[in-house]
Amino acid sequence: MDLIGGKWKAVILYHLKDDEKRYNELRKEMPAITEMTLSLQLKQLEQDSLVSRKVYGEKPPIKVVYSLTDFGKTLLPVLEAITNWGNHTAEQEGEILNGLTKMR
Repeated sequence: MDLIGGKWKAVILYHLKDDEKRYNELRKEMPAITEMTLSLQLKQLEQDSLVSRKVYGEKPPIKVVYSLTDFGKTLLPVLEAITNWGNHTAEQEGEILNGLTKMR
């Protein structure tokens, strides 16, 4: 749980599951996360070898992309199971409003 614990790490990994993304793409997909939190979580995920960070170019503007490592991809079945469980729970007990689940 240390590797993916907390509010945002699993969400970030989920958004990287299909393709690499730039920082601003992740921000747009997760508008509720602050820039500082996203930056910190990406650094921690990189330190834990779940996410890789590739820098293209030598001087600004440079391109930085994040993607799942092979180790990070081993979490995909777990992330899919959590997503399926959350969707099932929302259908059974609540309703989804703007991507968030509101329990009745």
